[in-house]
Amino acid sequence: MILGVDYYPEHWENDEIERDFARMKEMGVNTIRIGEFAWHMLEKEEGQFDFSYWDDVLDKAENAGLDVIFGTPTATFPAWLSRRYPEVHSEDIHGQTRVFGGRRQYCFNSAKYRELSERLVRKLVSHYSKRKSIIAWQADNEFGHEGSDMCWCEKCESAFRKFLEKKYGDIDSLNKEYGTIFWGQTYNSFDEIVLPKETITVHNPSLLLDHFRFRSNSVEEFARVQLNAIRECKGELQVVTHNFSGGFFEKAFDFGKIADQLDIVSYDNYPVWGGLKEPVSPAHTAMAHDFMRCLKDRSFLIVEQLMGAQGHDIIGYLPRPLQSAMWSWQALSRGCSGMLFFRWRAMDRGQEQFCLGIIDHNDREGRKFREAKGVFEKAASIGSGFESKMKSEVAVVYDYDNIWSWRIQRASAMFDFTTEMIRLYRPFHRMNASTDVIPANRDFGGYKVVAVPVMQLIDEDLSERLKKFASQGGTVIFSYRAGIKKRNNNVHRGIVSPGLISDLAGISILESESLQQGQDARLIGTDGSTGSCSVWRDMVDAVDAEVLYRYDDPFYKDKACITVNRYGKGLVYYVGGGADDLTMDTMAREIAEGAGLTTHASPEGLELVFRTMDCEDHLFYMNHTGKAVTYEGEEIGPFASGEFQPVLNPAKYMD
Repeated sequence: MILGVDYYPEHWENDEIERDFARMKEMGVNTIRIGEFAWHMLEKEEGQFDFSYWDDVLDKAENAGLDVIFGTPTATFPAWLSRRYPEVHSEDIHGQTRVFGGRRQYCFNSAKYRELSERLVRKLVSHYSKRKSIIAWQADNEFGHEGSDMCWCEKCESAFRKFLEKKYGDIDSLNKEYGTIFWGQTYNSFDEIVLPKETITVHNPSLLLDHFRFRSNSVEEFARVQLNAIRECKGELQVVTHNFSGGFFEKAFDFGKIADQLDIVSYDNYPVWGGLKEPVSPAHTAMAHDFMRCLKDRSFLIVEQLMGAQGHDIIGYLPRPLQSAMWSWQALSRGCSGMLFFRWRAMDRGQEQFCLGIIDHNDREGRKFREAKGVFEKAASIGSGFESKMKSEVAVVYDYDNIWSWRIQRASAMFDFTTEMIRLYRPFHRMNASTDVIPANRDFGGYKVVAVPVMQLIDEDLSERLKKFASQGGTVIFSYRAGIKKRNNNVHRGIVSPGLISDLAGISILESESLQQGQDARLIGTDGSTGSCSVWRDMVDAVDAEVLYRYDDPFYKDKACITVNRYGKGLVYYVGGGADDLTMDTMAREIAEGAGLTTHASPEGLELVFRTMDCEDHLFYMNHTGKAVTYEGEEIGPFASGEFQPVLNPAKYMD
């Protein structure tokens, strides 16, 4: 099992390396991650490659019994490259060049940058292809992070035109699909199309969606060049990975398209970052792990696990004692099979002086050292068991075209896609029901419940697969604005919302409205309960469906917000607004009982994950609160985490 730290030996004097390695071994480290920002050290001048420094580091690592994940350093290019080839730089939306000095300033469509990156990668990987200590190559670093997935330069504009010409073949087809007759925007040729920079009002929604698809394709192709180079040059036993950043639903590329090119997915896990007064919710972090696990439907690595306070300029929340260990255990329980803490030692210079790690600037082995050591000791006792496949009964689905469609037209100023994903994910997380987060084109067979948050782009293929799933006894949950658009980001014409799933949901919607900050719509349940919704509300007419909640509104008291429809052997729920947590919890409990989901009741803030590993049952716990809680007669301290030994009442957790 990979247990390690992110290490930057080039930041320190050479005589400190062996001391660092000795301390790492004491902590339980067996793997280090190195090299990802070392382009200048490897190629100080163009074409002059020097691997001597890293040869020495690897010799020392091998002598210490440490394995290595080596990062290709293409996320930060050297100053000589910037000066000699200024055309590799990306541009912001205002046409300003992103100058040398930060990171990821390259344009994904720069042929020169692809050429120089590929040459470096081939030289580096070939040089170390026979090093047994190098167990993995990490391509680049956090593709597209920090806004680097968007570039507005002439290279991108030319590539965008070619992308559209390849897709549509002729300009008349594009004009028809886009509806460019509106506002008199008809094109005579692809050369007239410009990148959608700032303009008066807004750009055409279909053009904007194609632009996101083009951006995703640009990242995919850049990654493909580098990953192919690694595969052609690497050693037989060396695997290929990439460390994805968080915020995956806010990026302009489909993570799944990159994951398809990897042997194993890696993730950088930061439940809190600079400027945040508190961590994101436990459900948010859990959903991220479920997303990463499902990219390749197998276990994943975490190559940056937060330990200390973080921030480039604004320092964030300080993880409380045992809290980082608890986040580590949460990741391990949800599919992580190898973990490296970020970082071994805090740097005293440069942009990340305030990114703290295991060892702070004082160079002392304190609480965080002991905390990380405890994680490694517990994790090592399970080892390869963490690679065991997880079986989930619930799936929450997403589609990047749909995500980008929402970014183009938010409909409500209060809309946030990730929030709406969590709105349907959180109630099942609260019941400790194992959940997958999968793309909408996956097979739904094997699940009992499929949740489809704010899926406004629903085509015939998806609608038919959902109908088949429900007819065979599955439960489907839709939330608002479902099915209103076609795949090209244009609204359906001539059919009533929710479009192709109207008969599946047993409803029709003729009117809707967005809700603004502080504006909630009150709900009344048919059982007398009350609730509210925010962000949006569909005025739902129940055609065949049963009404669960109506609006408490004198103008719309005959309109429903939440309905359920019997479809074949299954049930289909429609939630026509951003329903409050209590309402969603009530509905989810009803769904869980009806669908026969395996759930585990626990005190508020105590997350439980039940897994079978190598034919043995395991029940993991994470206390996300700063106070002790009691479960099954056992007291679990603040931010405590681990595994119940033995599993408490195992029959209780089995179907």
